[in-house]
This record gives sequence, structure tokens and C-alpha cells, in this order.
Amino acid sequence: MVILALAILTLGGCAALGVRSVRWSTFLGVASAVAGCLTGLIPAGRVLLGAPTQSLRAPWDVPYGAFVVAVDPLSAFFLLPIFGLSALAAVYGGQYLLAYRSEKALGVSWFFFNLLVASMALVVVARNAILFLVAWETMALASFFLVTMRDDDANVREAGLTYLLASHFGTAFLLALFVMLGGGASSLDFDHLTVGSHAGLLFILAAVGFGTKAGFVPLHVWLPEAHPAAPSHVSAVMSGVMIKTGIYGLLRTLTFLGPLPYWAGWSLIAMGVTSGVFGVLSALAQRDLKRLLAYSSVENIGIVALGLGLGLVGLRAGFAPLTVLGFGGALLHVLNHALFKALLFLGAGAVLHSTKTRDIEELGGLLKRMPWTGVLFLIGAAAIAGLPPLNGFVSEFLIYAGAFTAAVSLGNEAAGPALAAIAALALIGGLAIACFAKAFGAVFLGEPRGNHAAYVHEQGWAMQAPMVLLAATCVLIGVLSRPLVGHLAPVLEQVTALPGSTVHEALGPVTGVLGSITLGAFGLLALVGIVIAVQRTALAGKPLAAGPTWDCGYALPSSRMQYTASSFTQPLTDLFGPLLGTRRHFSAPRGFFPQAASFTTESPDFYREGFYAPLFAGVQKGLSAFRWLQHGRIQLYVLQIALTLLVLLLWKLAQP
Repeated sequence: MVILALAILTLGGCAALGVRSVRWSTFLGVASAVAGCLTGLIPAGRVLLGAPTQSLRAPWDVPYGAFVVAVDPLSAFFLLPIFGLSALAAVYGGQYLLAYRSEKALGVSWFFFNLLVASMALVVVARNAILFLVAWETMALASFFLVTMRDDDANVREAGLTYLLASHFGTAFLLALFVMLGGGASSLDFDHLTVGSHAGLLFILAAVGFGTKAGFVPLHVWLPEAHPAAPSHVSAVMSGVMIKTGIYGLLRTLTFLGPLPYWAGWSLIAMGVTSGVFGVLSALAQRDLKRLLAYSSVENIGIVALGLGLGLVGLRAGFAPLTVLGFGGALLHVLNHALFKALLFLGAGAVLHSTKTRDIEELGGLLKRMPWTGVLFLIGAAAIAGLPPLNGFVSEFLIYAGAFTAAVSLGNEAAGPALAAIAALALIGGLAIACFAKAFGAVFLGEPRGNHAAYVHEQGWAMQAPMVLLAATCVLIGVLSRPLVGHLAPVLEQVTALPGSTVHEALGPVTGVLGSITLGAFGLLALVGIVIAVQRTALAGKPLAAGPTWDCGYALPSSRMQYTASSFTQPLTDLFGPLLGTRRHFSAPRGFFPQAASFTTESPDFYREGFYAPLFAGVQKGLSAFRWLQHGRIQLYVLQIALTLLVLLLWKLAQP
């Protein structure tokens, strides 16, 4: 059924590409995406509910390659968000993309969207290194063409180039990884790969190669460029599930490598702390709504890395509670982040679709005009901030619980990293609350700050229904956290190689506490609801007079008298100014009757400007020395290729 799902997606994309009608290309693209995703969800759900691993081997005339695919618990877990979220994004995109129908042929977009979904699914079911890399490269190229859909914009072209370079940088490390893993084997099937004595080096190659796709700092530079450039439903898929293929690849590699030294876990924890803190601080400083969400993805990938690092430390220490809770929290956060980040990107897309701007400083007051979008965005903001009783709290609580258990039960080699993880999670959580209070407040509350937000309206059902389903899922995972955490056991058994009884024993105490916290949180919400109901009942039928709020003498307050998004977070951005490198541009008022004054700030990405930009400029300058080879004469190109092949043939014949 997974093969059938891939076929439906691919053929449906080709059909959408082959028709000129906007209506038919949209219908074929959306229908095939939804049908293919629903088909693929069936085997994934069956395996997670206890069905045996499903596999298929077919002939493939590729050196060292074989078409070997399988759906085991780890693959099935990642297939759930890939297929589930992609189906909802396709429905949303069916209406969203109609705004671009005068600019691009929509069939092209739907072809690459379906190809992206199919390639992501093939990545997580492939069991041969060549097949895996083919799917990995297809995923990178399909997402590149989606990012550069509006290639008439210079910023979009630059974002696409950055993404393409970063993708192939990571792929180079993956090539080295699989060459080393398959060096002593006659096949590159996963069950034939050998580690030898290079487990540490292989871990580094995997961390860099897969970490580039996941967005670990400092390998994240493509992410805040590509996500704002892509259409919003594509941003939701890329941030929600595509970057998680990097996490899948890292987890799959860990199952090959066996026991790793302590420094491997410490390295992931260090990357998690750096990514989490840097990501949320950078998000705080953004005024572009989609760029803010992109940096927030870096933050949440940092939280996943913290959990994986703690799990590795627990494996090395032989301490099952830390191992199970670390890996369990990381895996559940993969799913949770897919849900609430997709909800937020779709909400941002609805705002962009209606207001035609992503600039938070130009928005405000949208809750009155777009109440459904505002409420759904608020649910996503509360979930991503880790507030109970929503899903983001559950996964972060598992990581907290594992770290606290290790801090009080183990020696310095494990307790030190555990304490660092606790401190980092607390800092990240506090800053995330401030970040999304800014995002929701500046966009939906107050009065409009510009003309963009003055005349807006809600979007149609095709854009609202996916957001409603995602918000409901965020709530349901929080409500049903106790049984759902228990269903992680098959995946955790595979990743940790621990027996099922040990996994359930480690999860048991935590699920009981989760149930109590969830019950308390819903009790508090119910109390608030009762108070509101009593207040409305008491005031029912009584005359109410409306009048202006006391405003300290200002008779006509305007939007200029309310906080801007930047001023709201200025105390925090000033506090962490040395890390953000914030630049200030101030034009002071002059004279007795000043005509103008301005104050702006910007926080450029330190890693991009301080390291990657000079590096890319140097490479470009060095390669420009070979520009003379690009003379445009086809016959000389053919001659160069023939000479190269002749040299390689002579070199091969000279080998003993």
C-alpha cells in the first residue's frame, strides 16, 4: 500500500503537470495528494498498532542498488506526519495557490508538491543506501523548485540558491557516511552495512549530513531563507515534516552504530542547547512573521536534539529511564512540532493571503476581522510555548522528567549534561512564551498599524478546515497524553534495543503524572469558563452603557500609542544583545519644529554574515578564475568530456 501511495502521488502530479486548466490542475493535484496520503496512512497505522514489519524487494539494475523498502515501527512513526500533514496542506494549498494563478502554471507546483511528499515517504522506507540517496536528492530538488516558485523575485532566487548549496553540502557528508558503512560489504542494503572501528567518525558524518537538513545550528542558515520564500502550505510541509527526515536519518544511523561514547550524547546536547537558545532569540528579534516561525523551527529542532542527546547518554550509562524518556520526548516532539508548526504556518499564510504582508509591524487588530484564524493561531502559539494541557507540553515534560531523573540518580558524566538540558529547556520555554505573545499580540490584538490590516476578512473553508483539524489534534494529544505516550513503546524498543517490559516500566510513572497535570489544567480552564458563564448570566437583561476607557487625557488614542512588536520584546533583545548582534539605526529629531525622526533595529544572523557569507564570497571569487571555460562552444565541451573519459580509461587500464 505504500508503493500504491507513491504511485498515486507521482501519477497525480504528472497528470496535474499535463493539463493547462487551472481548475483541473488544482483538482488533480489536490485529489491525488489526498488520496495518496490517505492510502499511505493505512499501513503506517497498522504497524504502529502491532502489525509485523512489511517489506518488499524488487529487481533494480543499479550498481550496489536494490529496490528494498520496509515499514517498521520507526518508519511508520515518521510516515504518520508525512502523509497526514501533507494531505491537509494539499487541501489548504488548493485555495491558497489560486492567488498565484496569473503568475505561474499551477500544474508545475502540484507536480513538485506531490513529488516532494512521495520522496519524503520513500526516504523513510528505503532500506538500501543508493535508493535512500536517490530519494534524498529528489526530495531536495522538489523542495527547491517549490521554494523558488516566485523566481521573478531576487530574494527568492537567493533563498533557493542558499537552500540548494546547503542541501548538497549535507549530501556530501551522507555520501561519505554510506561509503564508509558499505566499504566492507558486497551490498549497500541497510542490513549489510558494517561499522568497524569508526563509529565515532560515522556519528560525526551523520550529525553533519542529517543535521544540515534538520537545521542544527550552525548548519541552519538555509532554513530562515527558504521558509519565508516558499508558499505557506509548502512552508508548513517543509518545517513540519521535511526537516524531520534529518532526525529520521540520524535515528536510523544510530541503530547501525551500536553503543557510542559519552561525547556523542554530549555533542547532541550541546547542539540542542545552541540551536534552541539561538533559534528562539533570533525568532524574538524578527518582524517577518514567517521568518519568525522559521527560526522557531531551529529552536524546536534544538529541543529534539536535547532529547536525543539525553537518550544517548542514558544508553552509555545503562540507565533505562533516561534512555526511554530522552528518546521518547524527542520522538513525540517530532510529531508535536509537525502539528503546531504547520498550524502556525497555515495561520500565517491566511494572514498573508488576506493582508498581502508578512511584516508584523504593519499588522494588528486582526482578531476582530479574522476571529477563526486568530483563535486557531492562539492554540498553536500556546502549544509551541509548551503550555499545558496542549501537546507541546507533553513532549517537553518527558525530556524534563528524564533529565531530572538522571540529575538525581547518576554521576557527573550524566548528571552534568542533564542539568544543562534542564536549564536550557527552562530558558527556551520562557523565551518562547515571550516570542509567541509578541507574535499573536502584535498581529491579532490592538489596532491596525498600517493599511494592510484595515480591510481584511476570513478565508474559505478549504483553508480553515485543515487549521481546525490541526488545532484539534494539538488538544487531543494533550488530553490523551497518558495512553498515547504508551503507544511509543514499539518505536522506542527499536531505537533503544531495550526490551518492551523495560520501556513500559520507564514510561509508567511519567504517564501517571501527565494524567494529573492534564486533569488539573482542564479543571482550571473549566473554572475560567464557569466564571465567564456566571458573569454573562448575571448581566443578562441588564442595560449596559458603552463609553470610552480612561486614557490618561488622550481623547483620540491611535495605533501609534500602542506597543510595536519590536518594542514589546526590546527588554529581552537588549539583554541578549551581544548574542544577537542587534544593529540600531536612529535618526534624531532636529530643530524646534522637527519634521521627521526614525528608529529601526535589525538582528542579522551571526552565522550567515560572520561565516557563510565570507566563505561563499571566497569560493565564488576562486571559481570565477575558471570562467574562461564557459565559452558557449558545444563542440569544445564535447571534446573536453571525451578527453576526460580517455584519461580515466587509460588510468583504469594502468591499474594492476
